[in-house]
Amino acid sequence: MRIAWFCIPAHGHTNPTLGLVRALTESGHEIYYFSFEMFRDKIENAGAIFISCDGFDFEMEDKENAGRVGKDQAFAVELLVSSTLALDEMVTAKINELQPDIIVADSVAYWGKLAAMKHGIPFISSTTTFAFNRYSSRYMKHGVAETLKMLFSMPKVNKQIKRLQEKGYPVKGILDIVQNDNDTNTIVYTSKFFQPCSDTFSDKYHFIGPSIRPIRDTFEKKAEKTIYISMGTVNQNREFYRNCINAFGETDYQVIVSMGTNTDHFNDVPDNIEIYESVDQMAVLSIADAFITHCGMNSASEGLYFGVPLILFPQTPEQDAVAKRTEELGAGLRLTSISEEAVMDAVTRILEEERFRQGAEKVSESFKNSGGIKEAVSFISSFGEKQLLGRKNNK
Repeated sequence: MRIAWFCIPAHGHTNPTLGLVRALTESGHEIYYFSFEMFRDKIENAGAIFISCDGFDFEMEDKENAGRVGKDQAFAVELLVSSTLALDEMVTAKINELQPDIIVADSVAYWGKLAAMKHGIPFISSTTTFAFNRYSSRYMKHGVAETLKMLFSMPKVNKQIKRLQEKGYPVKGILDIVQNDNDTNTIVYTSKFFQPCSDTFSDKYHFIGPSIRPIRDTFEKKAEKTIYISMGTVNQNREFYRNCINAFGETDYQVIVSMGTNTDHFNDVPDNIEIYESVDQMAVLSIADAFITHCGMNSASEGLYFGVPLILFPQTPEQDAVAKRTEELGAGLRLTSISEEAVMDAVTRILEEERFRQGAEKVSESFKNSGGIKEAVSFISSFGEKQLLGRKNNK
């Protein structure tokens, strides 16, 4: 079977797909992965054929644009349409050349979904965040329903929809683009237990659990309690890191900090605190007793997979949804502020109150009991076979 796969230029959306891509290619399927040069090596190492989306005036690569998207819905729609149309000629040519049997696209790589609609190709959504519908959207500060209401009221949106229609995309409105319904075949990289309102999704949603890569390095556990701190690659809150160093410098804890490019900002760091630009996060989490995290879906899932309770410091509405669900399941505690006292209090509670460890272990168990990559491969393979059979019967 031949699969065209589309993703956005983001590590958090690309990395979870790679294990599944590798398993599909090892099963004999051909995958043509539409992505961006920075991900070429990873994608090719997973066995897929890389197709570059670079050089097509693709505005979603611009970091300034990415920052504005979350705040300006009209701009977000315009950017989505402009990006889709920038790729249109190349994608159309490749689709006509490759004749894929199915298209798989990240839930926010809307140009993949639109290509499936335009060319009449069966579609599967790949969702690396929580799946969202009108029930689970309440976990977002600015939920999907509220966003859509705002979008409908914007005259500019109709103008953008017309741009797509003129290029042959059969869309009636913004809902056709941004919302998957219960008839959309969807792979979700979390468990039913961790997914908010999972009982409101149809059986076309396959909750396969997070994609956890093997441990590559080893980290020595040097103290009875190990605290891991990582705020992802975007957060550069120097005050937060300084407060953590001050708070934990007087303790017996082993503290491992993955700080990105912030590492050159701090001198005279206490001996019990290890600062790195990056670490093998799986290796650190395998020895950690608490994880201070920005609640990115991948990082939170990795911590919970290892049964590590989380100290929650979300930075975006999506991360806040992860934090909210983690709190609900008793697997983490939200920081009340970034003061030294608040950080120390949160870590103390996480370490001393056994219920947090128990909550994290319940989530971990749900991840390990999900169908995983094996279920996803089985689903995609059988879905593709049905499409091929249906096509033969219609001839």
